[in-house]
Amino acid sequence: MTATLARLEPAAASLATVAREAGVSVATVSRVVNGKRGRASADTVARVEDAIARLGYRPNPVGQALKRRASRIVAMLSSNLDNPAMAAIAVSTEAALRNAGYVTILCDTHDRPELQDEYLDAMRRQFVAGYVMVSAVRSRGLQKAVQRGDPLVFVARRSPFGGGTFVGIDDRRAGADAADYMLARGIARPAVLMAAQNASSTAERAAGFIARLEECGIPAGAVRRVGAEGLNHIEVGYAAATALASAGGWPAGIFCVSDLIAYGAYRLAREHGIAVPEACSLVGVDGNALNAWLAPWLTSIRIPYEQFGGHIVSQLGLLWGGGAGSHVHVGHGRLSIAAARPATHDPLTPE
Repeated sequence: MTATLARLEPAAASLATVAREAGVSVATVSRVVNGKRGRASADTVARVEDAIARLGYRPNPVGQALKRRASRIVAMLSSNLDNPAMAAIAVSTEAALRNAGYVTILCDTHDRPELQDEYLDAMRRQFVAGYVMVSAVRSRGLQKAVQRGDPLVFVARRSPFGGGTFVGIDDRRAGADAADYMLARGIARPAVLMAAQNASSTAERAAGFIARLEECGIPAGAVRRVGAEGLNHIEVGYAAATALASAGGWPAGIFCVSDLIAYGAYRLAREHGIAVPEACSLVGVDGNALNAWLAPWLTSIRIPYEQFGGHIVSQLGLLWGGGAGSHVHVGHGRLSIAAARPATHDPLTPE
């Protein structure tokens, strides 16, 4: 009998359900529920209130706590903290949140949807004020969070469900800049190395690179594209470069969608006796601070991760205020060859 009653009990209405019923956005329903009606017409407010009454919507206490910003804790979920780029984003974001009076909880999802959902659920139970999703992956828990209208800022990768609030570079433009660099040096048949599990960011870099070459008269079919499986980009770069060299030899230039992929490609080039950059120019994306110490041979597009934190906090502020976030493109730097390793003074050597 209990099981039968449970099946007959209607599912709890959500903000998304009310929004569909009233024909408005989730953000509009959220503002009406929280008494912020100044931006909505009287007709819109009436439709939302009618839908709330008919559906029996009851505000979730967790959601109410988030809207009141009762918590001063923000959860940052990152896909891979072994990656220096992810660590740089975490440092920038934590500092900006701390300056704004918030405490950060940092979680490494290892690019695993089920682990991402575990952290999302755990953080929601902690009544966190918002979520910073660094290189998020598609998952059921994330989809539910989006549908609820939770304060989510996507960083580096766009929302896998489209739309949403985003902070990152214009990845297509970065790829186009890499193509211009190659063409300016007479490299007309470069190759592209990427991960087989292409995220929106790296896929857009490759697409922008190839599109610019096509604009300049180089057919897309003439550009060799090689991907390799794995989450460790150094290993991906090594494996992809191995496949590239085996299939048609070394090109005069290779665009690597991240600096770490370029590191892996360089390792194979050294093993094959290929001089970099003299015989093969490697171009990466990130502008990793380690490049000056470890990779003076690498030309890279620098991403100013230190600027991300301020933009992330600003976008969270908009969401907390009941507004809609936006897509923020942080300007990336020009391509540059890593500077020589900084000079150090040897205390055993007299001046």
